[in-house]
Amino acid sequence: MGRHVAIATYETFEHGADIGVRGYGYTLEEAFSNAARAMFSLMVVNFDQVRREKSVDIECEGIDYESLLVAYLNELLAQADINRLIFCDFEISVQDLSIKGKAMGEHLDLRRHEPGVEVKGATFTMAKVEKTGSGWMAQCVVDV
Repeated sequence: MGRHVAIATYETFEHGADIGVRGYGYTLEEAFSNAARAMFSLMVVNFDQVRREKSVDIECEGIDYESLLVAYLNELLAQADINRLIFCDFEISVQDLSIKGKAMGEHLDLRRHEPGVEVKGATFTMAKVEKTGSGWMAQCVVDV
């Protein structure tokens, strides 16, 4: 059993008036989950204080990994909006260009959560999912 070298799990990057999100992971699922963390970290400044109190089932599909990533992030945004939640943790399984899983978080509470930017949607701009030397990277630009 080899030792894992610590790698960054997620980050954001500027893209004109919008913002890019990028997730890294040893597996495709980890990279997608960390891209979701990057997106939700934009929405709440104190993202590290969001608790896992509620769970929502997530399902989506795509025609390739990039469309699957965009569909996944947009499904998360839709479920967060419908359920008035802010998500902080994600468990997914990718099989045959479809995702099944859960998103965990809590109700958005402006007394506890410091609002960040409003993310309107994930886009195909700079969408890329690729195998790297240490695992996977998944990125796209989100409309803010």
